[in-house]
Amino acid sequence: MPGEFIHSQQKDYAMTYLDVVFRYGAAPGENELRAIDGMREVYGVRRVQFNEREHTVRVEFDASRLKSEAVARLLRQAGVDVRERLALA
Repeated sequence: MPGEFIHSQQKDYAMTYLDVVFRYGAAPGENELRAIDGMREVYGVRRVQFNEREHTVRVEFDASRLKSEAVARLLRQAGVDVRERLALA
């Protein structure tokens, strides 16, 4: 699975952070962005970054807690028009 891995020790387990990138359709509005802020409170989601020019959203998450499909589901629940997962080089 492509991505960037960052290992850190917290308590007695290692967390493996992974980046996943999705293309989205309609640009998220204020309500969606507010919901994204709430999504960051979900354990395992570390960062959410939008690239408006490329219509992509990058999410850094703890791969030992979530899978990329769960991240896509969280984005959709926040109202983001997720279309496809992109491969990271």
